[in-house]
Amino acid sequence: MGSLIHSQRDVWVRAEDASTIGALRRTAVTLAEVRGFGEEDTGRVAVAVSEAASNLVKHATEGIMLIRPHPELDSAVEVLAIDRGPGMRDVSRALRDGYSTTGTLGIGLGGIARMASGYEVHSIPDRGTVLDMYFVAQGAPRPPSRVSGLTRPIGEETVCGDAFVISEEGTTTTVMLCDGLGHGPAAAQASQEAVRLFLRHADLAPVTALERIHTGLGHTRGGAVAVARVDGAAGTVSFAGLGNVSAWIAHNDGRQGMISVPGIAGHKARTLRQYEYAVPPHSVVLLHSDGLSERWDITSYPGLVTRLPSIVAGTLLREAGTRRDDACVVAVRPSA
Repeated sequence: MGSLIHSQRDVWVRAEDASTIGALRRTAVTLAEVRGFGEEDTGRVAVAVSEAASNLVKHATEGIMLIRPHPELDSAVEVLAIDRGPGMRDVSRALRDGYSTTGTLGIGLGGIARMASGYEVHSIPDRGTVLDMYFVAQGAPRPPSRVSGLTRPIGEETVCGDAFVISEEGTTTTVMLCDGLGHGPAAAQASQEAVRLFLRHADLAPVTALERIHTGLGHTRGGAVAVARVDGAAGTVSFAGLGNVSAWIAHNDGRQGMISVPGIAGHKARTLRQYEYAVPPHSVVLLHSDGLSERWDITSYPGLVTRLPSIVAGTLLREAGTRRDDACVVAVRPSA
C-alpha cells in the first residue's frame, strides 16, 4: 500500500487569555524547527499562529487551537483554530488586508492567508469559525489535502480512547477508525492496537482487514471499528464496520448512511460484511465515533462539503461533539 500515517495524540489548547498566545507560538515554532524549517519559514509560522491565537483570545467564545504535524504529511505543520464566536458574514472581505471586524479572526486574516502555505476558512454568522492552515518549508512538497481526522479525549483526560489511521495510494484513500470501549488508558490501548493491526493489513480488502483487527483485539477490552476505502477514480467507497461507528456519505442535499454490523471488535461479532456505495461528485465520506451525536444536519452548514476535510471534521467536532465521551471524526474527499 502507499504512505501510512497513524494519528498522533491531538492536544487541544483553550485560547482564553493572552498568556496562551505565547505558549501556542512557541509550540508551533518548536514543531517547525524540528521539521527542518529555516528561520524565514519559522518566522511565518510564528506570526500567523500568534495572530490567529490573538484573535481567538479577543473575540472568540470557546476558542481552541490544535498544532500538530499534518496527518497526510509529517514534514508539514498544521494549525486548526475553532470557535463558537460571532462568525463572519463576509469572509472574502475579512481576507483583505487592513479590514477590521468584531467577528473572530477578522483582524489579520489577510496576513495569515499570505504567510500560510495553504489555508481555508469556513464561518457561519452567530455560530462560529473554523480556520485551518498548514506550513511547509520552502521548496518542500505540500499535502494533498484529501483526508483529515481529529481526536479529542473526554473531559480533562490526557489520553483519547479513539484513534484513526490513514493510507493513501494514488487516488485511493483507506481509513480505519477505532473507538476503544470506554475511555482512558485501557480504551487507548485497544484503539492503538487496532492501528497497529491495520498497518499490517492495510492492503487487504476492508472487510478482511476488519476481520484481522477483530481477531487481534481479543487481548484488549475491544471496541467499535470501521474501515472505509474511497476510490476517487471510480467514485466509490467500500465499507466494513463492526459496532457503533457512524459512517456517512454527505453532500449538499443531505447524507446517506453506511451499514455496520452489531458487535464489539475483539469479543463479539456476527458475520462481517463489506458494502459498496457510490460517492457522488462534490461529496465527502465521514466516519465518527459516538463521541459525536448523529443529529447533525450537513445542509445547515452552507458550502461545508466542498471545503477541506480538516474544515469539515473541525466543524462537526464543534457542532456535534460531546464532552461525555472520547471523540473522533475523519473526513475523506474523493480525488480522481
